[in-house]
Amino acid sequence: MSLDPDSSPPSTSRDWLFQSPPLIHRHHSSNTSTRRFSTTNTPRRTRRTFVSDPKPPPSFQTLSSPFPSVSAPMIRKPRFSGLRRRMEFDRRSERLIGNYGGERGLGREEEVLRSSGGGLEKYGGVLAEKPSNGKQFDGVGGGRLKVRWQLAFLIAILITVFSSLLHKNFSLQNQVIDLQDHISKLNSRLKACNLSDSVDIISSIPQESVYLPNKSLKISALIVLLTILSLPFLFFKYFDHVLKSRRLPDNTEEEVSLNKQIAYRVDVFLSVHPYAKPVSLLVATLLLICLGGLALFGVTNDSLRDCLWLSWTYVADPGNHTNSEGIGPRLVSVSISFGGMLIFAMMLGLVSDAISEKFDSLRKGRSEVVEQNHTLILGWSDKLGSLLNQLAIANESLGGGIVVVMAERDKEEMELDIGKMEFDFKGTAVICRSGSPLILADLKKVSVSKARAIIVLADDGNADQSDARALRTVLSLTGVKEGLRGHIVVELSDLDNEVLVKLVGGELVETVVAHDVIGRLMIQCARQPGLAQIWADILGFENCEFYIKRWPQLDGMQFEDVLISFPDAIPCGVKVASYGGKIILNPYESYVLQEGDEILVIAEDDDSYSPSTLPTVWRGHLPKDFIVPKSAERILFCGWRRDMEDMIMVLDAFLAPGSELWMFNEVLEKERQKKLTDGGLDITRLENISIVNREGNAVIRRHLESLPLESFDSILILADESVEDSAMQADSRSLATLLLIRDIQAKRLPFREARVPQGHRGSSSAGSWIGDMQKASDKSVIISEILDPRTKNLLSMSKISDYVLSNELVSMALAMVAEDRQINDVLEELFAEEGNEMHIRQADLYLQEGEELSFYEVLLRARQRREIVIGYRLANADKAVINPPAKNEQRRWSVKDAFVVIAEKD
Repeated sequence: MSLDPDSSPPSTSRDWLFQSPPLIHRHHSSNTSTRRFSTTNTPRRTRRTFVSDPKPPPSFQTLSSPFPSVSAPMIRKPRFSGLRRRMEFDRRSERLIGNYGGERGLGREEEVLRSSGGGLEKYGGVLAEKPSNGKQFDGVGGGRLKVRWQLAFLIAILITVFSSLLHKNFSLQNQVIDLQDHISKLNSRLKACNLSDSVDIISSIPQESVYLPNKSLKISALIVLLTILSLPFLFFKYFDHVLKSRRLPDNTEEEVSLNKQIAYRVDVFLSVHPYAKPVSLLVATLLLICLGGLALFGVTNDSLRDCLWLSWTYVADPGNHTNSEGIGPRLVSVSISFGGMLIFAMMLGLVSDAISEKFDSLRKGRSEVVEQNHTLILGWSDKLGSLLNQLAIANESLGGGIVVVMAERDKEEMELDIGKMEFDFKGTAVICRSGSPLILADLKKVSVSKARAIIVLADDGNADQSDARALRTVLSLTGVKEGLRGHIVVELSDLDNEVLVKLVGGELVETVVAHDVIGRLMIQCARQPGLAQIWADILGFENCEFYIKRWPQLDGMQFEDVLISFPDAIPCGVKVASYGGKIILNPYESYVLQEGDEILVIAEDDDSYSPSTLPTVWRGHLPKDFIVPKSAERILFCGWRRDMEDMIMVLDAFLAPGSELWMFNEVLEKERQKKLTDGGLDITRLENISIVNREGNAVIRRHLESLPLESFDSILILADESVEDSAMQADSRSLATLLLIRDIQAKRLPFREARVPQGHRGSSSAGSWIGDMQKASDKSVIISEILDPRTKNLLSMSKISDYVLSNELVSMALAMVAEDRQINDVLEELFAEEGNEMHIRQADLYLQEGEELSFYEVLLRARQRREIVIGYRLANADKAVINPPAKNEQRRWSVKDAFVVIAEKD
């Protein structure tokens, strides 16, 4: 029956059970009434049966009375206090009162409670909830954990049973073997009974107690082996259980399983430590040998030492286990052999990976270069071939050298491109490495601190970006902790960036501004035909070049006497020690050498010259006074260069007033003015030249025909800025422009009009066409800028133009400065706007027609104008001779000959 909610007693936090004597007699009745007390505040969800003490007296059964008025003694049951608190904590559950009924009712209540997940126990025939001890896992996770532990327990039982059976089998087998040995010994003794006393035979029978210690030791070995093998599994299960039990129910973060954590730790260990893989393989091998030897010791009669050795033989050669006899030894030997095959496979993979990684490192150029006093080249450009050629020639006298090239290219590609270069390395070895000069680790890989010279090549492309990268490279080089043994030679593209690079590099840096050098050299060659070939001979290492060396025996001698003291060299200047090592080019003849001064000479090699006794030379007098002929000139620039404003300023300083500069290119006139102004050129301040702008394409004939090509004194065909990144394309454009200009000039010559008939003007043979262009070359000088050395053969055979091999000349300058950084000061003065420079003078300035003089006599006559004669070119010769031999030998000269001199600018 249900009670009225108003009259129901308030719920308390304790359970009170009352004994009801009148109900004792109803215990055996067939109908049992069940009273339920329900609260109105919570819905009915579950039913639970509360019972009294599970062990009542046999004469009666205590019941909890539903009425508070029963005057029975109250008995407090602490067993149900935990259950009571749980019911009050969950206010949504329903309070139930125990029901004492028949077996059918009890079965229904038990079924209901089991379906709801509660734990039940039967106390004295009454169904009650099982008290919980320790931690309780509810839900799906608890069920899975229980299934796991049951499975683990079952597996442990099976392993124990299997190990016991296996051990029993091994023990029986050992006993059988021992008995067989014992029987064989008894048989042998029975045969010898006629020869021995029976007492001796009986006394010689081994007692059973001798075998007991050995058997116990083998049993202990098997137990230790099984314990070692099962410990990792048990520890793993234990830690996994601990991690799962520590998880909070309200934790929303994703938990990482133990398997993932172990796999991560192993991965980190193998990745971070360089020797982790071989060490792990060694540990696994030793562990397999030890465990296998322990197992063999437990199943055989051999000693532990022999078992360990036998285990190693099974690991090293899996075929050795075929000699095993018996189930136990065969099973253990097969297991060890299987582990040995896995060890061998891992070792083979490890060795294969190590060898492949080493070869891959060698192929990609990641290995370290262990060299000293080598030349290091950082970067890759079209000048690399010419640079390597000059370095190989320079190292020929030393029997070869080492050149290391590091660039951001694949090593195999670099070696393939170097192998295609058409020159002899003369014993010089070129080593390529892939890397960035901005990374200190890559610089250390090429032994940058031990190099005697470091050359930084400019990148092909934008000048500002190339110079910015060169600046960062210099910063990286100055940051090397070990310091630099050699100096740094930096190729720059813009003269404005030279100051910044020298500010960063300090005394370690020597700069070569390629564009400015080539631009000024082209202007000099345009005004003095043949000067390009002379510069190629002086800058290259094939003929004669500059050397600086000290000769103590010359101290106290005047420079005029020093000029004729070297039969195999030509002195050009003095490195003055009192001026801090400053090089004075073409000093006064009255300068007296002081202690510590060094002599700058032009010689074939550094060991090919030495001073000799002073010869007797007749000085003589100059035939006439030297007057610099200056007249207005008309010059044409075809193409556009980045340093156009610098070339214009140099040209304005060289030319006479009233000269004209025609600029013919595809750049719009307004854009030209802007570029020149941005470069720092003020056109209004030009004193000697006036600029004439023409727009057009230099490879289109009708555009060139609009120009007065026959009226120009000099024509400079520049490598246009739009195609200078590709050497072949730039050279093809220059050759096309050259041929078109020469053809137009040849057809406009006055003798051409009078010579060719009217009907045959369009036809001419190839020989006459080349001949006409060669005659046109006598009227005007054309200087072509060539980037690829292979193009010079076409121009040298045609003889219709002079050329400046810009990339090769810059490479020669870089190689010379790399060999001796002091030469950079000499080159800077020779290419500068002020100071000394190369000149080609006519012979009539120094001698008369048919006069016989030695080269020393011509040299002393030139000193009257403060000039140094370094060579000559005969009238019927194609090339000039620099540093001629037999300087004291008399010869007949012609006024049509020319002399190459170093003199101050006119």
